Amino acid sequence: TRRPAAGVAGVIKMVMALRQGELPLSLYAGEPTPMVDWSAGSVSLLAEGVAWARGERVRRAGVSSFGVSGTNAHVIVEEAPEVERPEVAVAGPGLVSWVLSGGSAGGLRGQAERLVSFVEQRPEVRAGSVAAALADRDGLRHRLAVVGESVDELSNTLKEFLTNEPPAGAVRGIAEARPKVAFVFPGQGWQWVEMGVELLASSEVFARVVGECSAVVEELAGWSVLEVLRQEPGAPGFDRVDVVQPVMFSVMVGLARLWESVGVVPSAVVG
Repeated sequence: TRRPAAGVAGVIKMVMALRQGELPLSLYAGEPTPMVDWSAGSVSLLAEGVAWARGERVRRAGVSSFGVSGTNAHVIVEEAPEVERPEVAVAGPGLVSWVLSGGSAGGLRGQAERLVSFVEQRPEVRAGSVAAALADRDGLRHRLAVVGESVDELSNTLKEFLTNEPPAGAVRGIAEARPKVAFVFPGQGWQWVEMGVELLASSEVFARVVGECSAVVEELAGWSVLEVLRQEPGAPGFDRVDVVQPVMFSVMVGLARLWESVGVVPSAVVG
């Protein structure tokens, strides 16, 4: 295993340096060997970290490392071209959940400690952005979910958890197995007046998807799903089958996309 792994640590180090925009100091470089004339040429050891931000020139680094048997691994690492990141829909005002997990109880505490430290060092971070990032992580066996309306509230709940006090806005448990999730789209008969109205006001994802559906329905049928949900004057009522079905479909698709935005992806959809 030593020969194939020669240089891997150096590759990882340089990839992380590209990602973080900083060259880390060279280990054991406090007293450079006198066997090398460091004043000749432009080669030097890094006695401290050096900023290495993206600029006009492409950043590249050569990594060379020898295995125990003499195998030499050399690779040139180059930064990837910038890509346009899609906009992430962030929930509007309202309750937000942060979901953490760890392979053990200690690992879960470690995740909570790191998250508290992270948000304390970054006062500009938004609760919804943190929730979206956490939702994209794999769920390990020991889990914790905290609920709140702001970064401060969520962070304080995590601190209470770390002091072994059972916080009011948290749920902790151990997952025995990863269950499969199915989304069920109910049919006519499950509708009620003003269903989804609160979500239209509080969830950007739900409001966007229902709005897209409403635009299609309005073009084809001449009435607005949004106006029906909000019971606006002149909007058709739920007593019409041709109204109930498109409205139910729009709400269900909006809910499905909302669940997916927080990491709940179905294995099956029925209805």
